Amino acid sequence: MRRSDLVQSPTKGSTPRTTQIVFGERQHLLRVLDSLETTDVPQVRLNQERRLIEELIHERTRELNHINSSWDEKVGVVLNADSKAEMLDKLAREAPESDYYLLRLISEHPKVSSKTLARLAKHPYAAIRENVARHPNADPVTLGWLARDRSQPLWYLVAFNPNTPSVLRRKLQERLRKLGQSSSSK
Repeated sequence: MRRSDLVQSPTKGSTPRTTQIVFGERQHLLRVLDSLETTDVPQVRLNQERRLIEELIHERTRELNHINSSWDEKVGVVLNADSKAEMLDKLAREAPESDYYLLRLISEHPKVSSKTLARLAKHPYAAIRENVARHPNADPVTLGWLARDRSQPLWYLVAFNPNTPSVLRRKLQERLRKLGQSSSSK
């Protein structure tokens, strides 16, 4: 395969290296290492490739810790169903904006507070805002703010959140009906 066959970004270096990307790379490298371990290759080659892949995995771990120190431990806290809302709020406030992965996990946690969700509703990463729009702990003010965003996924999710004020919910569901009618008449 030639390098030109690979998917290219429009501008080299234009994609920011968020934790979402770095974590995905590390997970992929771990799967490559697992695959290598079960492959029948000469021992010398196996050792050499294992060492190279492990170095790349360690580099990704260092990069995650550079973005947000003790990154794996923080992710472990957020993945724990028993984590308290106060701890989730603290982690969200201390996390750099580029820690998309950790903040996305916090925005999905069942115990995250409405106060934390209100702060996360302003994050630039769409998946975090979408999680806030559908979260049962999101408060009506935050949902109203998100509904002003005219991108369809956000207002659509707000329309079906049980915490959305009934007047706003009816307005958004009417917008959805009109959208459905206009697309069915085409």
